Amino acid sequence: MCFICGLYNGFFSFIQKMAGDWFLGLAARLVFASVLLGYFLSSALTKVGSGFPGIFIARDGAYAQILPSIAESVGYDTSKIAFIPYGLIVHLGTYAEFVLPFLILVGLFTRFAALAMIGFVAVMTYVDIVFLGLEAKAIGIPFDRIHNSVVWDQRLLWIFPLVYLVIRGAGQFSLDGMLSRIYKN
Repeated sequence: MCFICGLYNGFFSFIQKMAGDWFLGLAARLVFASVLLGYFLSSALTKVGSGFPGIFIARDGAYAQILPSIAESVGYDTSKIAFIPYGLIVHLGTYAEFVLPFLILVGLFTRFAALAMIGFVAVMTYVDIVFLGLEAKAIGIPFDRIHNSVVWDQRLLWIFPLVYLVIRGAGQFSLDGMLSRIYKN
């Protein structure tokens, strides 16, 4: 039995040593990009105009998506919505969908970007539940036997690689890693 335990420990110690500090940070960023980069970029594009300067202007749909009850209260006439705080919230939320996933992908300010993205997902989840009126079945609960609830299970899996990035960072193969090597010397 000791021989088997030694083989087991030796094999997985070797794998851990080979993965080092580079693999999991890169894997977490690639998983995030594979699953969520397109999702958040296409969502952001629904909130802005096209071309220049349209890309810098939040459309009425951005208000309806991010602050549905506020937009509805003014009959979707966004000119009646105060910029502070509501317009600012909409603009920050819209551009967070562009900037944060890109920062995570390239590994620049990764810990901050991942933490901000967790906050973004939390706010998005709150809006989905409170303002879009999702049913309890769609929301799910922890440790239920339903494996595909739209909110709980999905968002928990979205957040896991982000939590890793907050705690451990992007790893060697990132702009953060490159900057730390440059400024370490």
